[in-house]
Amino acid sequence: MPNIIRLIAGFALLGGAVALFVFGFWPWGIVAILLGLIVLVTYFFNENMLLAQWFLRKDNMPKAKAYLDRITNYEKQLIKVQHGYYNLLVGLIESRTAPLKSEKYFKTALNLGMQMEHNVALAKLSLAGIAMAKRNKREATMYLAEAKKADKNKLLADQIKQMKDQMGMMDKQQQVRYR
Repeated sequence: MPNIIRLIAGFALLGGAVALFVFGFWPWGIVAILLGLIVLVTYFFNENMLLAQWFLRKDNMPKAKAYLDRITNYEKQLIKVQHGYYNLLVGLIESRTAPLKSEKYFKTALNLGMQMEHNVALAKLSLAGIAMAKRNKREATMYLAEAKKADKNKLLADQIKQMKDQMGMMDKQQQVRYR
């Protein structure tokens, strides 16, 4: 449903709830307020994005991708704050099938901006993994340092440590090749 229709329907339901309260229909007024609030909340939190995140947490990639595919034009269907998160989710799903193609989604997500620092850290950690796959140690080190700085709550500390260990292994493999 387009965002403008959500706003109109939400405010119409709230207006109807006020009218129901005025005429003494309290139970129906409460129901109308609840429905109006739900419709207004979906303006800020797109239901397709919420369901895609939920299926992504459940590790059900086909369903998460199906819900993200329902968003045909994210610039019109989502509010500006959600554009970065949309690209992050698409990048996470794409990284399972074609990791090197997901780089553009992570970079777009970082350019559009995200409010939560752990999501920024996740995008930078993913970019570090892609840089390692390309054998670009300098870029991978830069992204890892930025991810560590952005991960203030230490939610990704184990993954960052593993990535550093893998980078050390990458150095040892190159030394063995050149001998």
